[in-house]
Amino acid sequence: MDGLIAKTVASLIIVVLVMGGLIFGAAGSLHYWQAWLFLITYFAASVGVLIDLLRRDRALLERRMRGGPFAEKEPVQRLIMTIVSVSFVGLLLLPALDRCFGWSQMAVPAVLGGDVLVVLGFLGIGRVFRENSYAAATVEVVRDQVVISTGPYAVVRHPMYAAALVLLAGIPIALGSWWALLLIVAILPILIWRLLHEEIVLAAHLSGYTEYQARVRWRLLPCVW
Repeated sequence: MDGLIAKTVASLIIVVLVMGGLIFGAAGSLHYWQAWLFLITYFAASVGVLIDLLRRDRALLERRMRGGPFAEKEPVQRLIMTIVSVSFVGLLLLPALDRCFGWSQMAVPAVLGGDVLVVLGFLGIGRVFRENSYAAATVEVVRDQVVISTGPYAVVRHPMYAAALVLLAGIPIALGSWWALLLIVAILPILIWRLLHEEIVLAAHLSGYTEYQARVRWRLLPCVW
C-alpha cells in the first residue's frame, strides 16, 4: 500500500470513527440502527469515490486531502469553513440528541430515503470529480487551471455545492430526525456565502470565468438560482 492510499484510508477510518463517537455518545446508546446504517452508507459511498479517484486522478485526491478551515488561503473562506465544520458536527449531534430524548419520530421509509440522498450526494460529487480535475477542497486558482464548462458545469456553475447540499440534507433524515433538518436552513446561507465569494476569486484570477458566468446563468438549481 503506497503512502497516498494509506493516508486516504486512515483519514476515512478516523473520520467515520469520530462521526460514530459523536453520534452514539450524544444518543447515549449503541441501539440506534439508523446511525449504524448511515455510517455504513457514508463509509461505502466514500470508499467508492476514493477508489475512483485513486484509479483516475490521484493529483485531485491529493488536493482534496488538503482541506479544512486552516487550509484556506482567504480569511473569509477560513471563517466560512469553520462555520461549516461546526454545522456538520451539529448535523450529527442534533439527530442523536433527538433520538435520546424522543423529540421526533420518523418512519422507516423516510429514514431509508435519507440514506438514498446521502448516496446520491456522493454520486453527484463523484461526477464533479470526473469532470473537473481542479475541484480542490479549498478556494484557489492553481497553475494551468482552465474553466470547466462541460457535464454538470454546463447546467449550473457550482454542481459540487448542489451535490453537497443533497448529501447534507440526507444526513438528518438518515439519522431519523425531523428537527435536525432545520440546520440545513442555517447551513444554506453559509454555503451560498462561500460560493459567491468563490466566484469573486475565480472571476479575478481565472481566465475565461466571467465569460462562463455569462453563458451559465444558474448557480445551484436550474431555473431557480
